[in-house]
Amino acid sequence: MCKIQSVLKNAHVYQRIVVPLTFALLLLFISAPAALATSHGASFTLVGPKQHYLALGDSLAFGYQPDLNYSHGYVDDFFSNLRSHGVKDVANMGCPGETSVTFLNGKCPYPFLRKFPYVGSQLNAALVYLKLHAGQVSPVTFNIGANDLTHDINTSNCSVNQQFQLDLATLDNNLTHIILPQLHAALTINGHVTGDLVMMNFYDPFQNICLNSVPITETVNAHLAADVSNYGTIVDVFGAFGGPETPNPHICTYTWMCSVFKDIHATNRGYSVIAATFEQGTEY
Repeated sequence: MCKIQSVLKNAHVYQRIVVPLTFALLLLFISAPAALATSHGASFTLVGPKQHYLALGDSLAFGYQPDLNYSHGYVDDFFSNLRSHGVKDVANMGCPGETSVTFLNGKCPYPFLRKFPYVGSQLNAALVYLKLHAGQVSPVTFNIGANDLTHDINTSNCSVNQQFQLDLATLDNNLTHIILPQLHAALTINGHVTGDLVMMNFYDPFQNICLNSVPITETVNAHLAADVSNYGTIVDVFGAFGGPETPNPHICTYTWMCSVFKDIHATNRGYSVIAATFEQGTEY
């Protein structure tokens, strides 16, 4: 039985936040359009690193781990690499529990865990940051999506309710009609793209537990690839974590799923693999 919990133990410590990748199960019994099964993505000439690095997203961007180690996320590791390319600083706006809706409208569930303070929505904060540092920000990394869909799952049988398809459509709409176009526009000055917008796809923490989850994860990743195709680049974290192989020997070392926490988040090693995937995907 797949268990997903979101427990806030007190004002400073929470055991689990239902975040990226939990929705690998949410697509059970949902078929992807045939078009999404193929590769998507426009051919972008990457700009390369600049003075500032902007990181956006939910708890994976934040770097959450259930042992309360918040200093070894993929953003931290990727920034260590970017410093060797002349990047001076990082603004990590990731907020645990963020959905595409709260990304647009604010009210992230765990704002006290943010590493970069801002008022209002994460999107608005990102746009202000890009305006204040116009032409000086690259890359912008981004992951979002799972928390839009987790309330649609029945954890007792790993099935989804009828609301799921509407919520998935909302996620796609928020990404393709608002979030990604606005970020892309903010990175464009006088018709020239001045920074790289790079999204990640998702690994499957449940593939050793729920046998049907791998094709579901692949379907979700196809949606993400299609959504970002006109605005930026996607990197293949799913492949870096072992891809569709089941049982996947990396799940126990790259995530906390085999620990006492039974948590989907990446370990230090897993976050390092994600960071390396960003490095390889951008060829920085």
